[in-house]
Amino acid sequence: MVGPDARLLTPVLVGPTGVGKTAVAVALASLTPITVISADARQVYRGLDIGTAKPDHQTRVHVPHRGLDLIDPGERYSAGRFAREAAGWLAEERAAGREPVVVGGTGLYIRALAEGLFHEPPFDPDRRERLRAWSESLEGTQLARWAGRLDPGFPGGGRQRAARAVEVALLTGHALSWWQREARATGGGALRPWYIHLTLPRESLQRRLADRVDAMLRAGFVREVERALASGVPPDAPGLDGVGYREIVSMLQGQLPEAALRDAILVSTRRYAKRQETWFRHQLGARDAVRGEREVWSLDATGMPAELAATIHERWMKTTAHHSPRTAHRS
Repeated sequence: MVGPDARLLTPVLVGPTGVGKTAVAVALASLTPITVISADARQVYRGLDIGTAKPDHQTRVHVPHRGLDLIDPGERYSAGRFAREAAGWLAEERAAGREPVVVGGTGLYIRALAEGLFHEPPFDPDRRERLRAWSESLEGTQLARWAGRLDPGFPGGGRQRAARAVEVALLTGHALSWWQREARATGGGALRPWYIHLTLPRESLQRRLADRVDAMLRAGFVREVERALASGVPPDAPGLDGVGYREIVSMLQGQLPEAALRDAILVSTRRYAKRQETWFRHQLGARDAVRGEREVWSLDATGMPAELAATIHERWMKTTAHHSPRTAHRS
């Protein structure tokens, strides 16, 4: 607890896909008891393990995780639901004597947890249904353009995010980004984030991404998608519309040559990592409402995970000492 802000300072480990967040978190767990709060919109799906780089069973036995395997492919899971459920996980883990560490690459989930989301008013169901039907009639690029026109703060993303931005703007008269600013201004959010932003030189990250795609394909990524489709999951369902999954679906439907699959997944993965980096670079680092300081630390992730974890742990100990009730009382 720090000064007048009752929310606890919490490590939030962020960075693009492939940067090594999971490996660093596992190494950190060898230094102090932690529970990983996964902020990853793709890892919420049961059965989609390989393509989402979900921690394996052995890792999850060694390091408790929350936020994995929450829903079946085809279901939707929102940032608002994540924020509500993650707030409960944070409280439960602290009560059990473990330090929660938020780890993930889904910026909207992290923002919702740290800053809060607006509580939407009841929408007229008929207007909402007509708007949904209209949105679904648009191509993805058209829908994104409408989202950008109606909400200048729209950060981009998939169809679901664009449709949400359009819906909120037209049904409330205010852009979603406006509502989110209002939530931040009124003190929303379940934690005070201490951001550790893992970065890599572009060439190093691209090599890691290429190695990761190759490893996923060797591990049975295509078979994972085939099983999901065989179980009745529609090919365009939430979960199968993510990076890698949509390319494999396209290949299985005969729209993409098998020989081109690996490179297509790699191109999409690199684009996704670039979008993540852009988001973290521009969206993190808002000034803390209490002390007017920035709570973001960029850390080059080129080193070994154990070395990075030791560096994070040492700085975390100094940070928590600085933010102790006694120190806060003197400041």
